[in-house]
Amino acid sequence: MWKNRPGPMPGKRILITGLSTYWGGRLAQALERNPSVEAIIGVDSEDPTRELERTEFVRVSNQHTLIRRIVKAAEIDTVVDSRLVVDSVVTSPRLAHENNVIGTLNILAACSNPESPVRKLVFKSSAHYYGTGRDDPAFWTEDMRRMHEPRTPLKQDIVEAEAAVADFGEKNPEVTVTTLRFCNVLGPDIVTSHTRLLSLPVVPMILGFDPRYQFIRADDVVSALEYAVDHDLPGVYNGAPDGVLAFSEVIDLIGKRALPVLPPWGTGLARSVLKRTGFHIPPEMLLQLRFGRGIDNRKLKATGFRFGCSTRETVIKFGEHLRLRSVLRGVKEPYRYEKEVEDFLRWSPSVRERGLPEHPSRNFPPVPAGGISEGVEEPAPRRR
Repeated sequence: MWKNRPGPMPGKRILITGLSTYWGGRLAQALERNPSVEAIIGVDSEDPTRELERTEFVRVSNQHTLIRRIVKAAEIDTVVDSRLVVDSVVTSPRLAHENNVIGTLNILAACSNPESPVRKLVFKSSAHYYGTGRDDPAFWTEDMRRMHEPRTPLKQDIVEAEAAVADFGEKNPEVTVTTLRFCNVLGPDIVTSHTRLLSLPVVPMILGFDPRYQFIRADDVVSALEYAVDHDLPGVYNGAPDGVLAFSEVIDLIGKRALPVLPPWGTGLARSVLKRTGFHIPPEMLLQLRFGRGIDNRKLKATGFRFGCSTRETVIKFGEHLRLRSVLRGVKEPYRYEKEVEDFLRWSPSVRERGLPEHPSRNFPPVPAGGISEGVEEPAPRRR
């Protein structure tokens, strides 16, 4: 949430990359309620995972030539890149590199055309950028340099992706470039290595280590991304709520019991044993379980942004969710994207308006002869 929010500025036309991801879908839903947003275009190679009312979905991979044509045809002025993989468990190192580095370079190339209408780029990054070590500062500020070279492939990818974004900002001074580095996330509907760890009956720890942690709720991440869309925030900003907890305090607040079974030496071997039992601790998480991390949030708060929950409140809410999860499991049917149904709901004259604002895509700019490109869905006909 934020204070001193300026009045609506009609005309924002936004492209969200990674619409099928958790963050892309959540952000699109939030921006649909924003009166200052005229049009929202989401691109991805997979179907959306959230129900969207006025977001246009275009199935396309991260090919810069295709995205560039979409940007130009839709007159996009703001691009939000939400695709960054920050958990190495979800994919292989090769695919993570293609997404995080090659994909980011392609998105930047699509925005760097001299005739590009893009005037703002928001890049969702991670506090993994700072690394984790025994000699780290108590709190990382945005202007601090890393103490060590990246120790895992995922962290190397994040450093390279941010370097590409920074280089794009230097070469395109007319574009406002915002990078948001978020700490670990907890939320009722998001799955990460940390949420899996904290959901175990007993939570393993490294013997002799009790690292400091910050946790941000998923709603605050979405709110910060929307805030960056609404405001000009050039540069890098840390995204972490107030407060730091020792990991043992986190475990106690969610009502679990700590089990310091991971040895301080040979931890990698113990991690392999856990993996054979079905639980995988990624290497970047193992380092954090040893040394922890804290990032300074004063720069973002100085712009007027306010976090909805502190670290303690975020952990307590997550603990409440864990206690109710078994009761609520299966109550809500998951959303499933069906193109034919979506087209009917958006364009059929038989569907009533339901009091919603006029769909911005009905004023979609003309598409060049021959369509946008092969593999890219053309806009549906205008509704009479």
